[in-house]
Amino acid sequence: MLQPQAVGHVVLKVRDLDRSLGFYRDLLGFRVASEMTNVMIFLTATGENHHDLALLRVGDSAPSAMPNAVGLYHVAIRLADEDELRRAHGILTERGLLRGAIDHGVTHSVYTADPDGNEIELYCDAPREEWEGRVAESMTVRPLRLD
Repeated sequence: MLQPQAVGHVVLKVRDLDRSLGFYRDLLGFRVASEMTNVMIFLTATGENHHDLALLRVGDSAPSAMPNAVGLYHVAIRLADEDELRRAHGILTERGLLRGAIDHGVTHSVYTADPDGNEIELYCDAPREEWEGRVAESMTVRPLRLD
């Protein structure tokens, strides 16, 4: 059996690299690590990895995934803390991009979608003492209050 250490990176297929770059760089704060002109853009969150997220151009006429099809459900991006989550909530709300805010018990999350409809979860961990050692019992799906 293998022993994974972490998820290394995510590659998303997108229709328009510039439009997607605007979302991931200008809204979510990723930085461009490198680029294959008009093919792929490699983005980093922290600069510690060669890339955390890559955007692969598949063209303007590429169909969207069917809502109930097998495949990627969402990409989760961890934020530093509850203050940063509040900030994300405000920015997404202001731009009309907020899809939901959920208290999962072990995490607090806000949801949006990128320009191609890929669901993005921005989250921070709930205080560890609230769920450590009993993750399954602590998991919830309740509305998140950020007041």
